[in-house]
Amino acid sequence: MLRCRMEPVRTCVGCRTRAPRSALLRVVVIDSELVPDERAVMPGRGAWVHATQKCVGTALTRRAFVRALRVPGPLDTQNLEKWLSSYGNQVNGSK
Repeated sequence: MLRCRMEPVRTCVGCRTRAPRSALLRVVVIDSELVPDERAVMPGRGAWVHATQKCVGTALTRRAFVRALRVPGPLDTQNLEKWLSSYGNQVNGSK
């Protein structure tokens, strides 16, 4: 008898749609800086988002990361934006 294993489902903080965990990027806060957690193993509270400019931009505009991660004040997004631009280049095959 085969056993089907259900994959965990998470909600994107940007577009608010549900997706399999493997389709989303986990983001954590380290010293008021948003850090992408590609392997989803970093300690602390995490927020899940699609790895697209649109979803990340929407989440930043709505201050969804601040609410989801339960942290006060503004967050530094440079590291996340830098990772996102390099990730887009990897996916598209360009340099």
